[in-house]
Amino acid sequence: MGSYLVCITPAHGHVVPALAVARHLLSAGHRVRVLTGSRYRADVVAAGAKFLAVPAEADIDLDRAGDLFPERANLKGPAGIRYDMRHLFLAPGRAQYGALAAALDAEPVDAVITEGLFLGAALLALRPREERPPVLVLGIFPLGVPSRDTAPFGIGLTPMRGPVGRLRNRVLAAVTRNVIFGPVNTEADRLAQDLVGRTFGGSFLEWPARADAIAQLTVPSFEYPRSDLPATVHFTGPLPSAAGASADLPTWWHELDGERPVVHVTQGTVANTDFGSLVRPTIDGLADRDVLVVVSTGGRPVEDVGPVPANVRVERYLPYGALFPKLDVIVTNGGYGGVQQALAHGVPLVVAGQTEDKIEVTARVGWSGVGINLRTNAPTPAKVASAVERVLREPRYREAAARIGADIRATDALATLDHVLASLSTPASAPSGG
Repeated sequence: MGSYLVCITPAHGHVVPALAVARHLLSAGHRVRVLTGSRYRADVVAAGAKFLAVPAEADIDLDRAGDLFPERANLKGPAGIRYDMRHLFLAPGRAQYGALAAALDAEPVDAVITEGLFLGAALLALRPREERPPVLVLGIFPLGVPSRDTAPFGIGLTPMRGPVGRLRNRVLAAVTRNVIFGPVNTEADRLAQDLVGRTFGGSFLEWPARADAIAQLTVPSFEYPRSDLPATVHFTGPLPSAAGASADLPTWWHELDGERPVVHVTQGTVANTDFGSLVRPTIDGLADRDVLVVVSTGGRPVEDVGPVPANVRVERYLPYGALFPKLDVIVTNGGYGGVQQALAHGVPLVVAGQTEDKIEVTARVGWSGVGINLRTNAPTPAKVASAVERVLREPRYREAAARIGADIRATDALATLDHVLASLSTPASAPSGG
């Protein structure tokens, strides 16, 4: 059996898929250690893995970034992105790398499994292959490896074909790397030179292109085509999700089988501090429409949503495995995992998310034809209602979602991951690079 080290940035959306992979490996008899923040100690232990804590200076809970760094609220656009790059991802890198190297020195592994924002793993990947174990990146957000066929990751621009498009991409890549984010990339190169004797040689957030493998948790039909796609990229499809049990069903569940179209709206479990961003606009915009609106608060009290019209049902959590087959449209801020889950059931979307990786997720929703991208974080009720009605009225959205859903259902993410890991396997006594 193998031994694996899983490195996870402390954030709910990163931990959930990584622990799903850890549980799978454990069920196959492998040894798994998980290096992440203290908030997730109990989750790691419950999964059956050995918990390793990142040092205090790297234990930055990204789900509380607004509380930890209140000045972020006043920063928009490139300034806000630069701030996050510097404080949330670059600053913890030295401590992450130290903890990662110590873990590898204590116990060799067959591979390090990580996600793209754990900078300690990015630094490890800079070392010569003979000095470290293989590094596999879990693609828990849209593929960000640079390409002549795509705009730089993070600005939400869809592909433009032909020589003009490639020229656009080259210019934007140079500007973003060297001008907009140049100072931050310089800091990252200084850190890398100090710790491993090499530099990133570009945007440090593009480092997964240097990894030994990327397990991208989607299908090619939901990703921009690249004529220069690295052979290290493996499309696995999304990780399987557990179906809800009948005991979890609310009393109004039978209403989902009525004649009214069912619209589900959610802001997820993290970006739900202000329901005025998307939940309330959806409720208010569809209040007088002949639809049933189903709301998930992501764990917050139902009362926080406020008064609702007669065609709205609100729950803190919903059994998504049972809910998705009954939906006609999903309104969401564009979390990657949730969008994949919707598409797996062939459900079209209306999306409104322009922060973090959501700007890239929502851009792909519009580009692939599976839904409407509202291109804002806070749409008006009228804009949401108009988009929902259009998705319900025009069959092409559901047809596109069904096509990609069929692609997803033909995948087996965990089996593909096993295959990729097997192709990377080296004796567990290989040098760690610590």
